[in-house]
Amino acid sequence: MNEALLLPADLRESAGRLIATGRLREESDPEEYRTALKGQQALAEFFRTELNWTLEVHEVAGLVRLHKRRSDVPADRGPLLSRERRPLASAAVMILVCLACEQLWRRPRMSLRELLQAIAQVCATEAAQGRLPRFPVVASQEVGKKEAREHRQSLADALKLLVAEGTVTVDADLDRALADDDGDLVVTASRDRLAAKFSSLSPTLLELNDLPPHQHAAALSAESLMDHTLEAADAPPTLEQRRLKAIRRLVDDPATDPLDDHTDTTTYLHTLTGRERALNVTAALGLATTVRRDWWQTTDPTGQASGIDFPNGRRMERQAALALLATLPGRDDPTAALTLTEVTDLFTRVRDNQPRWAASYDRMPALARAAAAELVGVALLIPDPEIPDQWQPTPGVHLWRVRVHQSLPATIRPDTSPATLSRFEQQLLVEPAAEADRAPADRQGDDG
Repeated sequence: MNEALLLPADLRESAGRLIATGRLREESDPEEYRTALKGQQALAEFFRTELNWTLEVHEVAGLVRLHKRRSDVPADRGPLLSRERRPLASAAVMILVCLACEQLWRRPRMSLRELLQAIAQVCATEAAQGRLPRFPVVASQEVGKKEAREHRQSLADALKLLVAEGTVTVDADLDRALADDDGDLVVTASRDRLAAKFSSLSPTLLELNDLPPHQHAAALSAESLMDHTLEAADAPPTLEQRRLKAIRRLVDDPATDPLDDHTDTTTYLHTLTGRERALNVTAALGLATTVRRDWWQTTDPTGQASGIDFPNGRRMERQAALALLATLPGRDDPTAALTLTEVTDLFTRVRDNQPRWAASYDRMPALARAAAAELVGVALLIPDPEIPDQWQPTPGVHLWRVRVHQSLPATIRPDTSPATLSRFEQQLLVEPAAEADRAPADRQGDDG
C-alpha cells in the first residue's frame, strides 16, 4: 500500500463525515469541524487528487463543504424526509427548496406567512407558461382544503431539509405552524451558507433547456463550459474519467460491479494499478472493502461515512429482508431472477410454522415487496426495469451470512416436521431477532 496516498489518521473521521453528509458545521460537529480546519490543505488535496471533488472552507459561515460532482448520480437516493415511509423528497419538495432559498436570499428573515405568500406569487406568475407548478396554500372555491394543506406540508418538508443542513433556523414547530391556518413562525437564513449551496455552473450558461434530461447530470457535473461541450460530443471516456467514476462509486455507493464499464478498454478495477489505488482510497477513509472478481462491496464499520444502516434495525421489513437474504445464495440457480411469488412463498412457509412472525402484515406480497426494497437499497437486488415485481440478485449476496441467536420454542405444531423445512426456515421458527454478520470485511483476494 502506498502510504503517500493515505490521509493522516486524525483526519479520517472528518473525511468520513464529509463523505456521508457533504458538510461539517461548527455548531453540530465542533470536533470534526476544528480538525478539518487545521487539516484543510491535506483534506482538500486528498479529495482533489483521488476523487476530483472540491473542498471549500467557509469560516465566516462556520461550514466546511464537500462538493460531490458525479455524472452517474444514484437515482434512488436523495434528501430524506423522516415522516415518510419512503423517505425520498419529491420533486415538488425540491422545487420548494429552491424557491425558499431564492426568497430568503433577498430577505434572510421572514415570517412563514410572508414566505408562503412570496412563493405562491412566484408560482402563480410562472405556472401559466408551465415553468413552475401551481402552489395555492389557502382553500377557496377552486382549491380544496386537502390540496392547500398538502402544499403547506410540502413547504414544511422543504424547510426541514434546509434546517437539517443548517442553512435556515425556525423559532417554532413547523408542522404545528403549517397545520394551523392562523399559525406562524419566523424563518431565518444564513446568507453565507446559502451562497455555499451552489456547486455547479449556471443552468442558464449550460443551456439545459436545449439538452435531453438524461444529459443534465453530466452537464451539471462538468467543471467548465469546455468540458460540457466535450461531454456532449460523446467522446469516449479517458482513463482518468474511468478512474474517477469507479472510485467515486466505491466511496459513495454500497457496492460496485467492476464489469459494468461498457467501454472497449480494460475495466479500471481489474487492473493492478486501479485495484491498488482504489483500495488505498477506501482504506484512507476507514472503509472496509471486500473484493471478488465480479463484485466490490464497501462497508463502514464506524457508521460515520455512510447513511446506510442495513442490516441494523429491528423493523419487520429488515427482519424479512434478512430472511430473504439468507436463502438467496442457496437457490438452485443463485443468478436466476427472483419473483414476487418466490419471495411470498418463502415468507408464507415461515409464518405457517411461526404464526406470530410478521403479524402486522395481513398480505404477504406487501411484506415481500418491502423486504426486496431493503435489499435493493444496498445493491443486493436489482429491480427488473421491464417486469414488475421481479429482481436480479447481484454477486454481493454471497458476501453475507445470517444467523438467528435464539433457541427453538418448546412447542412446535405437531403436523410440522423440521426435516421437511430448510435449515433457515427451522431457525425462523423462533420469534425473529436476527442479526447479520458481515463476511470478514478485511480485504480478500480476487476469489473473495
